[in-house]
Amino acid sequence: MRMNFPVICVALFFFVFGLALTGQSENPNSGTWSGVIINSNCTAEEAFAEAPKCTETDALGAKLALYDDTTRQIFILDPQDQAVGHLGDSMTVTGTLDGNTVHVASLKMHTSIGLGVGQKAPDFSARDQFGKQQTLETLKGPKGTVLLFFRSADW
Repeated sequence: MRMNFPVICVALFFFVFGLALTGQSENPNSGTWSGVIINSNCTAEEAFAEAPKCTETDALGAKLALYDDTTRQIFILDPQDQAVGHLGDSMTVTGTLDGNTVHVASLKMHTSIGLGVGQKAPDFSARDQFGKQQTLETLKGPKGTVLLFFRSADW
């Protein structure tokens, strides 16, 4: 059986249209952002430098915002109530993004970052700057091992 070109085009159109509709059920601006709660009178440069003014509670006319140090972006939080009392705290915000405002669905405080003192690091494998495979065992020295992971490097 031979199909003609217009029939193939119509079938392809409905297939692609159906795929597009299935992707519209989720808001493409939904997501999760992590960072530090600051006041909106602070610039990204000041937040990166951890300037004291960024966590002042009496900043005139300031709104609560989330500073994402990975992307160096500041997001105003709406509504503000969940972030009250968390200036300077590391948080994860879930919600939808509208311009530079995150409409907050939930706000969760980071309890800790990294391993506790004396806690054993999990086994890992990664290439070093020379392309050589390294593991926790290959890096271990006679007096132990110190690992430092620096998240926000400016190159």
